[in-house]
Amino acid sequence: MNRKIGLLVTLTVLSACPLFAQEWAKKMFKDAEHDFGTCARNARAEYEFVFDNIYMEDVHVAGVRTSCGCTTPSVINPIIKTYEKGAILAHLNTDRFSGQRGATLTVTIDKPFYAVVQLHVKGYIRSDVDVKPGSVQMGEVDQGTPVEQNVSVNFGSSSEWRIVDIKSANPHIKAQAVETGRGNGQVNYDLKVHLDQNAPLGYINDYLMLVINDERGTQIPVLVEGRVDAGITVSPSALFMGVLQPGQKVTKQLIVKSKKPFKILAINCDEKSFEFDTSAEQTPKTLHLIPVTFIAGADMGKVVKLIKIETDQGKYTPELSAYAVVANP
Repeated sequence: MNRKIGLLVTLTVLSACPLFAQEWAKKMFKDAEHDFGTCARNARAEYEFVFDNIYMEDVHVAGVRTSCGCTTPSVINPIIKTYEKGAILAHLNTDRFSGQRGATLTVTIDKPFYAVVQLHVKGYIRSDVDVKPGSVQMGEVDQGTPVEQNVSVNFGSSSEWRIVDIKSANPHIKAQAVETGRGNGQVNYDLKVHLDQNAPLGYINDYLMLVINDERGTQIPVLVEGRVDAGITVSPSALFMGVLQPGQKVTKQLIVKSKKPFKILAINCDEKSFEFDTSAEQTPKTLHLIPVTFIAGADMGKVVKLIKIETDQGKYTPELSAYAVVANP
């Protein structure tokens, strides 16, 4: 019995027993609970429950519902192929709710078999602390370029309130709190957030922790978002060629682009099963479409290789993972 048939038999057996039918779906999720901690009013508070399709069949998320309006859920990538990732995004509505809040998110999966997975979130929303805008938006930053953005932090129940420290888990993000007003029960700060020139490539999704002199909650998180861009980007960031039989061939496409025209000099991969056609990419342009062909070998299992793209820009070599699964018919 090959792996695919074995999986179908297993899922068929599980689908006949409602108690065990849910377990195959739960195994895909890395975690099922998240605590947002203490959040300021209007602060952006989101969490992704990431899950992996570890099976040979496509998984389809039919929908997700919430037990409380304090949390809005949504599905990221509802159709997940083998070894691909999906996510359920939980958004805590700090602009409309306050106090201790919690919600159960019920995820319904209808393919390859019906299953329900429950996720849980909670958090405490302070109505007397306000952050505007809800997060620090760095935007798209060219690598090597420092950036600074500001948000305002306001406290509305005591003139004695102070920010005594700011903690950052990211060594490339620093912040300074500048007091702009105090009196009549109100305290106002400008939070100046600096991203240095040595920040590595990739997405920024980090929290600054504002340490305050308040017994009800000594730390207030502020989200910092953005992306450090090398100037040349590749999509998709991971190329899945599919599930193939030995000798089967498939071709997919890479999109390589930049703000300025550039040439693709070579594409390197230490696996002969991957072939690249760069014959039409010798002219400098801002967008290149690269056909990638994979020919499945005789060895069964997952094939994972690193693809490196050489350009005439010299400063940065874009790279991505390409993978496929070779299985018996």
